[in-house]
Amino acid sequence: MRHTTLKQLRSLAAVIRTGTVTAAANELNVTPPAITAQVKALEDLVGLPLIERVSDRFKPTAAGEEIATTLMRIESLLSECGHALAELKDAGAGKVTMGAVSTAKYFAPRAIAAFRKERPRVDIRLFVGNREDMVAALRSYEIDLAIMGRPPRELEVESWAIGDHPLVIIAPPDHPLVGATQIQPMDLMTETFLVRENGSGTRTSFEGYMLDVCQTAPPNAIEVSSNETIKQAVMAGLGIAFISSHTIATEVEIGRLAILDVVGLPIRRQWFMVRRADKRLLPAAAALRDFWIRRGTSFLPTVPGID
Repeated sequence: MRHTTLKQLRSLAAVIRTGTVTAAANELNVTPPAITAQVKALEDLVGLPLIERVSDRFKPTAAGEEIATTLMRIESLLSECGHALAELKDAGAGKVTMGAVSTAKYFAPRAIAAFRKERPRVDIRLFVGNREDMVAALRSYEIDLAIMGRPPRELEVESWAIGDHPLVIIAPPDHPLVGATQIQPMDLMTETFLVRENGSGTRTSFEGYMLDVCQTAPPNAIEVSSNETIKQAVMAGLGIAFISSHTIATEVEIGRLAILDVVGLPIRRQWFMVRRADKRLLPAAAALRDFWIRRGTSFLPTVPGID
């Protein structure tokens, strides 16, 4: 592999990513024969087939997948080098790409705004998605840091706790159980639950809680893809929901939503700042991480009725 070129690696990655030589050529702004020649030269160097045709598309072989994964690391290192050189030219500046699970969007922007008052020349890109999105972005080196409820086990990461994350069950203010104390989880099994999509950390926590206390999932559930829609649906009387308390602080305070006093709740998780262990943090990213560790708790919403 010593004589491999970036052009060859990028040509292979483009074919794997797009599935065809023509699409790869369009993406890289070269001709299809040029792509074919680069991939063939790389296969000759490696001594193994790197792609194979499956139906009308090219798929990577095991060797091709290994090289594509290595290229992601190379591209990440090149990007880090470019940012490091830029920071050396302009002390105090830099660029950070930060991910946050969708529940964290209720406090992450305030923390970032406060950080930029201290480091106004740092350029921050915020990417919001569900837990699966964050794990995928960490895996592909697309983000420097991520805020999430549980550090992923499928990757080698470093993580730092930045504050409590209570999870509760909410209902509309006129629900018959509002005001009741020590509600048994089994008494909720006739309710319609509004739940997040598969891949959401909140959905995973909800399913774990119900299986732990009820040994079964609720029979009536409606899947909803955002916390905002869940809150609106609960307020409309469509059902109740298991949700992060940090998403409902305002609605509870003004009386649009109520937290049910259910045995075993709130579940108190932690928010974590996470990074890939093998991804170097440049000064701007390290400063943002340290800021979150030092002051992250102060940006978490205060929820009425939760100590």
